[in-house]
Amino acid sequence: MAIRFSQSDPAPVLRDRNRLREFINSLCNREKRQLKDLSIVFCRDQELLELNRIFLGHDDFTDILSFDLGKKEQGVRAEIYISLDRVRENAEKFRKSFDNELHRVIFHGLLHLCGYQDKTPSQKKTIRRKEDQYLRLYFQ
Repeated sequence: MAIRFSQSDPAPVLRDRNRLREFINSLCNREKRQLKDLSIVFCRDQELLELNRIFLGHDDFTDILSFDLGKKEQGVRAEIYISLDRVRENAEKFRKSFDNELHRVIFHGLLHLCGYQDKTPSQKKTIRRKEDQYLRLYFQ
């Protein structure tokens, strides 16, 4: 299993990357998905907007894009792109710390890779409940 973090400018503040790697693996195990290979790329709004345009045909800002690169039976092989600009803005908007919002977005992306969707109100409620569950476990 490989979990890589990379960034453009500016670099995010992750307190303990090794602990986060272990937790990511644990989250996938709890969701009955084996983690094989994961890249988490921290970038700026403009970079994520361009990816959103190219790969999804959407012309709007987003906080995260998750790309599942493997087959379900082979385990999770994926890339997650996170806009630090959106994370900062959402942290202010929802009156959360940057650290809390950054981890929420990471867990959100992982949950998508584990099969959760957020298209309907019911799906949004489920994925939000799961995000909260994993945030509590991580920050306890």
